[in-house]
Amino acid sequence: MQINANNSEMLSRSYRAALKKNLVYFLFALPAVIYVISLSFYPAINVVYESFIVKDKFSLANYTGLPGENLYPALIDTLIVSVGALLIQLMFALAVAMIMIKPFKGNRIFSTIVIIPFGISTVVSAWVFSEIFKAIGGYANSFLILFGQTVNWHATTTSELGIVMFSDFWKNTPLIALILFGGLSSISPSMYEAAYVDGAGPFKRFLHITLPAIAPLMGIALLIRGVSEFNIFALPLVLVGYTPSFMNTLIYSNYESVLNVGFAYSASVILLVIIMIYAAVVLALGGGPKYAK
Repeated sequence: MQINANNSEMLSRSYRAALKKNLVYFLFALPAVIYVISLSFYPAINVVYESFIVKDKFSLANYTGLPGENLYPALIDTLIVSVGALLIQLMFALAVAMIMIKPFKGNRIFSTIVIIPFGISTVVSAWVFSEIFKAIGGYANSFLILFGQTVNWHATTTSELGIVMFSDFWKNTPLIALILFGGLSSISPSMYEAAYVDGAGPFKRFLHITLPAIAPLMGIALLIRGVSEFNIFALPLVLVGYTPSFMNTLIYSNYESVLNVGFAYSASVILLVIIMIYAAVVLALGGGPKYAK
């Protein structure tokens, strides 16, 4: 009986110690929790609620009327630029990361130059590219005129989407490159040496060693950048204005009008749903942590 009592007392002390330790950790995290709830969760819930309220009554009018506010073109343009920019960024970032991991003379200079675009303000980089791709003149046409031709970069929707996609690729590729560089740095060189001895060529080494090692980090990079891509706003607003429209420029243009605030709320909810679906897909395909069964 005495032994059982001692064991119970020890378990009770251990439980209290663990509870106290977890409480300390929670108190450290509490400011972040309050920040997320007050500036993320509450505004999001409020926007969802307001999107269904028209003249103090529950209604779907904000959603049924949204297609007349250019919803479908904005959705298509957002998806085209987001998916296209993500694929381009991922391919170039992987190539850049594989160059950065090589020990060659000038590696530090190369790495510094690669990171610079990410440190530039989005509005500043958008303005720079607006000067490069001016419809008349511009630095791009100043170069092309050497070959006897110029291009009106704002003549079609396709070319304007291409400008936005290229500008976004230049600005954000360094972030993905740094994430993938961290993954490549964790791969032991002995694995490549063993594969080389076994007769595996560069492609097989990449397919069976490099790709599996960095796959989780690729998922994280796609998750981080994908959420930002769907929320693209400043870049297209400076480069092309409100046409072609993107989801966030559509939301902003409606929010500026007192009569169309409800449309802005409903468009925000639709964008939130798209982002949540995208995040769930990425996490399901390998972007989330793996737990042993």
